[in-house]
Amino acid sequence: MHPTSIELLGAALFGIAVLHTFSTGFFERMAHRHARHAGIWHLLGEVEVVFGFWAMVLVLFMFFISGKDDATRYLDTRNFTEPLFVFAIMVIAGTRPILQFAARTVSLMARGLPLTPNVALYVLVLTVVPILGSFVTEPAAMTLAALMLRENFYRHPLSNRLKYLTLGTLFVNVSIGGTLTTFAAPPVLMVANVWGWTVPFMLTTFGWKAVVAIVVNACIAAFWFRKELAAIDSKPEHVDAVPFPMVIVHLAFLVLVVMFSHHPAVFLGAFLFFLGIAQAYGRYQDPLILKEALLVAFFLGGLVVLGGQQGWWLEPLLLGLNENAVFYGTAALTAITDNAALTYLASQVQGLSPQFQVALVAGAVTGGGLTIIANAPNPAGAAILREGFDDGAIRAELLLLGALLPTIVAAGAFRIL
Repeated sequence: MHPTSIELLGAALFGIAVLHTFSTGFFERMAHRHARHAGIWHLLGEVEVVFGFWAMVLVLFMFFISGKDDATRYLDTRNFTEPLFVFAIMVIAGTRPILQFAARTVSLMARGLPLTPNVALYVLVLTVVPILGSFVTEPAAMTLAALMLRENFYRHPLSNRLKYLTLGTLFVNVSIGGTLTTFAAPPVLMVANVWGWTVPFMLTTFGWKAVVAIVVNACIAAFWFRKELAAIDSKPEHVDAVPFPMVIVHLAFLVLVVMFSHHPAVFLGAFLFFLGIAQAYGRYQDPLILKEALLVAFFLGGLVVLGGQQGWWLEPLLLGLNENAVFYGTAALTAITDNAALTYLASQVQGLSPQFQVALVAGAVTGGGLTIIANAPNPAGAAILREGFDDGAIRAELLLLGALLPTIVAAGAFRIL
């Protein structure tokens, strides 16, 4: 079946958006050179704006080419649950009570490791928090880990190599860290019910291998930069302790949103109630990360709109691969499109062998750290950490290099173990 003009346009705009993500540093430099129009250059330099911007272009073309009814019908048939969920979970997970609770828990664990305090904390943030993502969802784990890295490391002068290897390791570890359960990782969630996967199946097929890769990745990064990490003066800033009942309330909201993550009417209602509590007890809060969360939701919403026009070339491409090729092919394709989109397309195809199914999902999560668009939680981490990078922009090619070694380790774990 030949693609329609809208599908061709959607593929072209998707390609432009991918190239745009690799060019955000250029737009930031333009903002500094041309102060008169710095606002528009800064806007185009926001990586979270990229897919939302080009999705808007697609929708405008659809209005002109297909008419209002077809354009609005297309938008009405898109599922925006994930962007809304990521927005809510980012704001709640980024609050002072949740962060203090997570930081104290990790600090207590760090005392038991035979490492310098900074290195121990670094290792635990890159291991325990991503694995926790299998239970609190990957977006929540990404938010917690990124905020802890920002407060303890990225607010200090760091080498570019450390910043990009850490970011790449974080993205890869979170992507594979959600595979211990069936509900935490978006690419697994898309296929678990359709293919009859259970939590025991995930643990034996993916989970233990993911844990091995996560530990190895974190230890490699920590060993490589142990001297630089140890030299950081990481004395925490003094903040008033949050009463334990307030921590319990925040944890309850976090659990509630996670439990009803597929029901926007429920988790958004809970989120609005949470905002009221946060406002009423503002003395226990830092400023909520509403801007960062909205930008990430905008990014993911744009990906949903543009991604809906890519099935005509993605599906035949995937189905033309054998079991080994599908693992590496999916890992590579994930770099230019959301990994959940790949597994969703595969879930619609009948007759796939169990080996093909496992290889496809393993490839999808393995490649989830190569770019910001590869895995849904990545924009959340990028939005939180980007101020620690030159010009406040994360260079896509350096992120790719930083994620390469952790990706190879993850691939080895899933294909060899």
